[in-house]
Amino acid sequence: MKRFSISLAALLIAAPAFAQSAGVDAARANWQVMSNYITKAADQMTEADYAYKPVATVRSFGQLIGHIAGSQYMFCSIVMGDAARGEDDIEKSTTTKAGLVAALKASNEYCAKAYAVNDAQAAGMIKLFGQDRSKMHALVMNAAHLAEHYGNIVTYMRIKGMVPPSSQR
Repeated sequence: MKRFSISLAALLIAAPAFAQSAGVDAARANWQVMSNYITKAADQMTEADYAYKPVATVRSFGQLIGHIAGSQYMFCSIVMGDAARGEDDIEKSTTTKAGLVAALKASNEYCAKAYAVNDAQAAGMIKLFGQDRSKMHALVMNAAHLAEHYGNIVTYMRIKGMVPPSSQR
């Protein structure tokens, strides 16, 4: 009981500090986890399997990596106030594993600058898909988009008999 009381007291003391750090720090942490998993998966997939599609109606693994890189540039350029980049530019122009991994890593480096904004900057308004949104909204959308497509990547890897990065020990 004493251990429970100490743990509860520590939680109650730490809760306000955690709540205050939730803004950009939380979005950045989520993005970092997803971007790291995706980059590891992109590195681990064989060159030949970059053309793999589970069914004809979905993107190949390589197209998926290109789409992720391109969409990161799109979201993060809007946050940073740079000229918007085409979401599908990389997917349509780059086909080799080396080129796609390099594009993905470059998009991660670019987005790291966007996730370096503070909470006050993240409250600034932008146009996203024709609607007024906060920069924070775009950062969260980017991280969520990565998580969505990491789910696809996990499926592709499992079908190929591979263990996805999030399940590797």
